[in-house]
Amino acid sequence: MIEITHIESLIEKHDTPVRANLKGDKRNIFVLLVLYTLQGVPLGLSLAIPIIIQNMHKSSFKEQAKFSLAVWPFSLKLLWAPLVDSLFIRKLGRRKSWLIPVQYFLGIFFFITGFHINEWLDDGSKVNINALTSVFFVLNFLAATQDIIVDGWALTMLKRRNISYASMCNGAGQAFGIFLGYILPILLLSESFWNKWWRTTSIPGGVITLQGYFYFWGIIYIVITTLVAIFKYEKDYLSELDAVDLSIAKTYMLLFSIMKLPSIKMFAIILLTIKMSFCSVDAAFKLKLIDSGITKDEIAAIDLLFIPLNISLPFFITTFTSKEKPLKNYFNTIPYRLLFGVVLATIVYFTPYFLVQTESLLITHKVFLVLMYSLQQLTVSIMTLTAMTFYASISDPKIGGTNMTLLTTISNLGNVWSKTGALWLIEFLTLKRCSNDPRKLCSTSNNQKEICSLSGGTCEVYIDGFYIETVICTIYGIIWFFIFRKIINNLQSKHVKEWHVEIKIK
Repeated sequence: MIEITHIESLIEKHDTPVRANLKGDKRNIFVLLVLYTLQGVPLGLSLAIPIIIQNMHKSSFKEQAKFSLAVWPFSLKLLWAPLVDSLFIRKLGRRKSWLIPVQYFLGIFFFITGFHINEWLDDGSKVNINALTSVFFVLNFLAATQDIIVDGWALTMLKRRNISYASMCNGAGQAFGIFLGYILPILLLSESFWNKWWRTTSIPGGVITLQGYFYFWGIIYIVITTLVAIFKYEKDYLSELDAVDLSIAKTYMLLFSIMKLPSIKMFAIILLTIKMSFCSVDAAFKLKLIDSGITKDEIAAIDLLFIPLNISLPFFITTFTSKEKPLKNYFNTIPYRLLFGVVLATIVYFTPYFLVQTESLLITHKVFLVLMYSLQQLTVSIMTLTAMTFYASISDPKIGGTNMTLLTTISNLGNVWSKTGALWLIEFLTLKRCSNDPRKLCSTSNNQKEICSLSGGTCEVYIDGFYIETVICTIYGIIWFFIFRKIINNLQSKHVKEWHVEIKIK
């Protein structure tokens, strides 16, 4: 029988804060950066494939929607996280028992995908979307499992004083991996890009083939996994804690027990509700820019600009956040993110006016747009990284993979549901009327739109739901800020043991 006891009664006084010191952990940080980079490559390729098939075949949105199922494992990984924490070979190591086979399988599946990729992309003049979706689902399932493993290993690989660097490794490594899987192959495969900018004479094709790129990553996974297996030692944390191995059932019971902790319950409420403050801008800002006249190519160029920023920001932010309590930094960033959200919505509103002005005014507008968007993305990065730092600081190393996955899953749910709700609400709040008869509304049904069209008019927006929703979300965020101020301070001040449960075997 397993008895799970809340550990509040065992709480000690707070330990004296220890400043981060990388001495003895530089090699560990490098290993984590490499592993998180490998994790980001399948995610990046999952973003690249839809663009490739759209350019080659003009695939339908139905096919694109089907392929989007391939990234679902990252939203479902909590279901098998306890298995990763409870099943392992003690002699090999809790994390290496899973990491080595998972990454070898990733390498093998990269070879399989590379062998068939041309056939799947050109299956009788159409794309074999079922095969692509299936193989990328497996790749992302393995990458999501690797995420659980590395999140848990980071808690014991790094010294406790350097645990804040786990989020830096996650953010920077995964961003670099996504770049290697998304932006880089698209550029290397692009015939027009190389012929226009790098070649003196036009030559068919890019500098690589997609098949060769998959083979390359298959080799990289196998080589790095072999090096980790041979040279990276995993300390036996269980023996240090004088703890016991957990069975699958016990690990799931422990997960449910963690979810019942008062601290976890309150933190879950925070993670599930905070994103409503920013969801309007997060979900619709780029879509509204396109509606306002900014081209997709220009938006893509802005995103490309942020690739190096996304890679480098975690290093700078971690230096800042490691000096203070991470949850405090997370909370103090909220007002700035709200402010920049309002500024971005204002920029969208005035964009049509600036697009018809002189070139100097247009350039000023675009520079201001990029600057404000950069600051807004900085606040997003700070909140993301400080939240992950806090997850790492409160997670129990004995079940680090499950503990970290629980918190990140709750955060992802808060992000997903708020964005989906935001897009629906914008449509609901937007009102349109017929251009030749303002009394005729055409926002409630297709029949009214047809009537307006038959009368020679067009449906025009006179109340844009995006701006109404942005105001509502901002007011909600201000109220949320004052309601949860004391609660967040209280959570930050809790001893780490109040976030853990104790297991006793009878």
